[in-house]
Amino acid sequence: MANILDITDETFASEVLQADTPVLVDFWAPWCGPCRLLGATLDEIATERAGRVKFVKINIDEYQENAMAQRVMMLPTVVLFKGGEAVGRLTGGVPPKLVNDLLDQHVDAAAEAPADAEMPVETASS
Repeated sequence: MANILDITDETFASEVLQADTPVLVDFWAPWCGPCRLLGATLDEIATERAGRVKFVKINIDEYQENAMAQRVMMLPTVVLFKGGEAVGRLTGGVPPKLVNDLLDQHVDAAAEAPADAEMPVETASS
């Protein structure tokens, strides 16, 4: 997984919370089959979104501090951080579309809109 950086509890703050770009954190464990499948999916998405989102993973068997701080109760869990704050989360073996939808919602849409543009509001048709 060349596009995803392995991090530790010691590097979590500098790699995730202090990052200049949004960061998608994959909380995983080696024994978790769905984690391995999702890891391959995340590697592909990381290639597609290089430079716009940083992808990292942390093995919760070895590093539990931040998994507990983020209340990770199920594997795999991915948490999207933006400006040092968690802004989105997915749990379980999710399809690529859900990961891309999360990123589109919090990363690409904001990056493409001019700073002074109003975000569109959806209304129900009568």
